[in-house]
Amino acid sequence: MKALTQEQVDSFRYNGFLFPIPALTPAEIAACLAGLERLETALGSAVADADPKWRSHGHMHSPWFNDLIRHPRILDAIEDVIGPNILVWTSTFFIKEPHSPTYAAWHQDGGYFGLEPKESVCAWVALTDASKEAGCMEQLSFHGEPRLYRHAPLGLANSINRAGQTIMEPFDDANPTAMALPAGSFSLHHELAVHRSAPNNASHRRVGIGLNYIPTHVRVDGPVRCRAMLVRGEDRYGHFDLIEPSGGERDAAALALHQDVSDRYRENYRIQVGRHEQRFADAQLE
Repeated sequence: MKALTQEQVDSFRYNGFLFPIPALTPAEIAACLAGLERLETALGSAVADADPKWRSHGHMHSPWFNDLIRHPRILDAIEDVIGPNILVWTSTFFIKEPHSPTYAAWHQDGGYFGLEPKESVCAWVALTDASKEAGCMEQLSFHGEPRLYRHAPLGLANSINRAGQTIMEPFDDANPTAMALPAGSFSLHHELAVHRSAPNNASHRRVGIGLNYIPTHVRVDGPVRCRAMLVRGEDRYGHFDLIEPSGGERDAAALALHQDVSDRYRENYRIQVGRHEQRFADAQLE
């Protein structure tokens, strides 16, 4: 174990989530928030109000974000649960303004990823306090038996998830765990962990970033050749086109790379929505 105890790893494998794990110093938090401020100044709006592409893959255009996704404390914890050969699959801003109605319905991250096997893990990093009042994530344990539920992209109003995806079949939502995180800490959750979050009723902005990691043997089950970044170990499988950011903050090369990554990701997502529905329709006919 590099960062976690065996007890923590066992808990993650049984429940599908783990928190809180300390990571960032006050100076590192400040650097990330300053980088976000520069991005929103350049966009002329909050990230959530800009083109949807700016919510994701920030590690492609902002060096501070690339530093965060490679943070050794985060990667050490990720290695403890998925192994030493690590790719970044995607990354996403999850920001709730003070006293905003923004929320997430019950869902699983991996509903439309199309990854096989389903071993993606999200490190959700809190850059401001993600308290229960501020609408932190609430997780349900999968009790050591993860499974994929049927989802639908409902386009829910005020959903923090782009498609407003939500679970469309009965499940036991009793006894969720509120994953409150102090600024600078992070949580881990498996792509099949069922979770939601309530609106931000606090007076401060809840700023979180989800960093999605996969072991290098994982592939996309679909026709789109997606891109990923190797952040630790080696890739002997070649399931993704490997990329490295240009090093400049939103320079021409960085923006072109970000656009390409976003376009491929969105196309795969679109295809996986249809494949997801077909998979469950076929299962009902068996």
